[in-house]
Amino acid sequence: MAETSRKSVVLGVTGGIAAYKAAELTRELARNGIEVQVVMTEAARGLVAPATFQALSGKPVYTDLWDARAADNMAHIELSRGKDAIVVAPATADFIAKLAQGLADDLLSTLCLARECPLIVAPAMNRQMWDNPATRRNIERLLRDGVAILGPASGDQACGEVGMGRMLEARDIAEAVTAFLAPKSLRGARVLITAGPTFETIDAVRGITNRSSGKMGYAVARAALEAGARVTLISGPTSLAAPAGAQRVDVVSARDMFEAVKKRVADADIFVSVAAVSDYHVASPQRQKIKRSARRLRLDLLPNPDILAWVAARPRPPFCVGFAAETENLRKHAEAKRRAKKVPLLAANLAQQAIGADDNELTLFDDAGAHKLPRASKQVVARQLVAHIAKLFKEASSKR
Repeated sequence: MAETSRKSVVLGVTGGIAAYKAAELTRELARNGIEVQVVMTEAARGLVAPATFQALSGKPVYTDLWDARAADNMAHIELSRGKDAIVVAPATADFIAKLAQGLADDLLSTLCLARECPLIVAPAMNRQMWDNPATRRNIERLLRDGVAILGPASGDQACGEVGMGRMLEARDIAEAVTAFLAPKSLRGARVLITAGPTFETIDAVRGITNRSSGKMGYAVARAALEAGARVTLISGPTSLAAPAGAQRVDVVSARDMFEAVKKRVADADIFVSVAAVSDYHVASPQRQKIKRSARRLRLDLLPNPDILAWVAARPRPPFCVGFAAETENLRKHAEAKRRAKKVPLLAANLAQQAIGADDNELTLFDDAGAHKLPRASKQVVARQLVAHIAKLFKEASSKR
């Protein structure tokens, strides 16, 4: 199963101090499988060397309106042809004013005026500049013209002040651009996802848990958002930040997660059970710390509810996707679990190769057989999984 066709953008870098973040943005976009062609203004060149962007993008950097390397010396026309978007980050107050007025006195501004693709702008400037009525008017005009505006954020600024105008972090911009460019195969679908570990209390300071980092579940949530879905993410204890746009519900134990699912599943079109849910909980957890002694400590464990099986057994269940982390006999155990849970799709992997890692390798089991997703970053694998979910969901919906 191949990933969707490679996207390509022009990254415009203007002369704000946040230009250094554009180098990180170039790397983040490339990690997301997006080809980057960097175009810099003369002011940006005074802050970051073009060689930096050439090394990160693998492409020559353009700065001159009449650069002879472009076809027919028409860089201001040719560089944006066939691109999926132009992203300007950072976009200074001066450059935003140019865009609003349709001025074109350098390569980047001319590219923006002569484009045939969407324009995405990430403002970056001093807080007084951002609050200035002229800037506000210019931003409003760009929005009316259909330009996508990312940010800015509030925070520390290079001038030593604090306030609105700080450019969004590179990872946030890359995430937003990736979502903007992704095929909207789940547009409008309501997706409920469980992620992370659960924690079962033994006493006031101890508990039973597992080594799940939550990375795969959060990657699936991000991929579903990119595909246009409305996402609710029910998460066990993890240090991860929820993807922008997801409604996050924090839980601790398996029974907490079950209650959260029960409250929300009736509104879901798709349920993806990624969480590594503890199979057992302690029958009588202690409110105080159990003191150490020479005696053997015995714990009475009771089974936790099977969340996926309960959802799949509802009279009108959502499209259910299960996960199986096995340590051996992957195909045998995964197929048995799919039959037992009665779910249309189950994603399986070897736990020792995935837990805590940034990459993963999945095998998808459905009515048509097994489909292997080769090892890649968890975000790339999650996009492939979501594409497969969207295909099966569409087929299932057409039969209803």
